[in-house]
Amino acid sequence: MSIRVLLVDDHTLFRKGLAELLERNEQISVAGVTGSAEDARRLLVELKPDVMVTDLHMLPEDGLSLLRQLQLEGNNIPTLVLTVSNAEEDLANVLRAGARGYLLKDMEPDDVADAIVRASRGETVVAPSMTMKLVGLLQNNQPAAQQPASMLDLLTQREREILSHLALGESNKVIARQLDISHDTVKLHVRHILSKLSLTSRVEAAIFAVEHKLSNAPANAN
Repeated sequence: MSIRVLLVDDHTLFRKGLAELLERNEQISVAGVTGSAEDARRLLVELKPDVMVTDLHMLPEDGLSLLRQLQLEGNNIPTLVLTVSNAEEDLANVLRAGARGYLLKDMEPDDVADAIVRASRGETVVAPSMTMKLVGLLQNNQPAAQQPASMLDLLTQREREILSHLALGESNKVIARQLDISHDTVKLHVRHILSKLSLTSRVEAAIFAVEHKLSNAPANAN
């Protein structure tokens, strides 16, 4: 069964282009598209999509106001903000307003589709280039994780190396290229890392890595 998505963006060409690209993914169907936050609220009721993807800076009502209104109404639809802004303040504001993720418009279409799938499963997803900013926000506002250093002993040398790359906000494709291994191999290692450390997302893995000082110099794999 496909994931039904509502797209909200006030740039007609962009939202139509994104809709066409997403429709090529067999896991996703576009339930509706609109250029206004007001219309989005109506379509959420009528269409009952699984995920909403919204721009941040729209007129007359922006994506942040839409998120806050939905939060007040108790509507917890998984929402991804897709924007050109890489400002830490915007990232912080939309996550506090209940967004499930923060994506940038220069991402590859396949990565946006993957983020939609992951958000539908309950993951928090951010653009790779925003990962370190999110880590910083969480470290400034939350107590340090309680995982003991011995948790690292659960990981193989290669898994530690990949974890250090996750802390830098690198995508699976970039990690695969840097380590000269396949994209599928990286995906498998990431799944093993999350499972062994009892984590639910790449974001949590990045925070774990930073807290355990794995973010600066990747270890050499055997």
